[in-house]
Amino acid sequence: MVEAKKIGPLSFALRFAIGFVWLGFWSLLCMCLMILALPFRTVRVRIGNFCGKVIGPVVSRLVGARIVNPDSEKLNSSRPAIYVMNHASALDVFLGMSLCPYGGCGVGKKEILKIPLFGLAYWLAGHLLIDRGNNAKAVASMKKLSDFVKAKDLSIWIWPEGTRSLDGKLIPFKKGFVHLALATGLPIVPVIAHGAHKVWPAKTMSFYPGEVKIQVLDPIKTDEWNRETLDEHVEEVRNTMAKALT
Repeated sequence: MVEAKKIGPLSFALRFAIGFVWLGFWSLLCMCLMILALPFRTVRVRIGNFCGKVIGPVVSRLVGARIVNPDSEKLNSSRPAIYVMNHASALDVFLGMSLCPYGGCGVGKKEILKIPLFGLAYWLAGHLLIDRGNNAKAVASMKKLSDFVKAKDLSIWIWPEGTRSLDGKLIPFKKGFVHLALATGLPIVPVIAHGAHKVWPAKTMSFYPGEVKIQVLDPIKTDEWNRETLDEHVEEVRNTMAKALT
């Protein structure tokens, strides 16, 4: 197999400039709209979803990703679910923005707030930022999110690994997505991004153009899950996704 050629410095600079302007313009525009809708979180969520579907595909293309998604019909906003996606690249954030159905709330680490402009836009969009260093506080925050999505018939988008894998393989999952499933009764829909870590390797700013295939697995029912077997549920979902990645 021929290795993808790294995007050169001139092309990188041009792509970066276009991406910066595109991301900045739409983020600022959507932030203004979300500030106007500040008392209405559901409206802000949907504005954020719209913004993501404008920003995500363009940035993905600029870094060289050719997205192939034969399972797009499984990402259905009319059937709320908890979407869990593998995380091996910064590209995954933009893929999630592109793929998340309207009415989908994201869950991320509070460190996202440190990212200029994007962090504030993420918070304004009604997404949840959790403190991974304070388990009790994180669980309480997810309980509030559960109540909100149940009341408004919304979905959740989460990366259960909690951080990026360096080699594309799954690392151990955090338990937050299972807590969310137990609290909401929503099915879990695993989403696999094949090849994202090759296009934009973790912890780098190097891009290698290539195909990223999206695979959406069948929903996993959670209505009979219980807290006593929480760890088993975590491993059930992880094993299902690991098998799809091989």
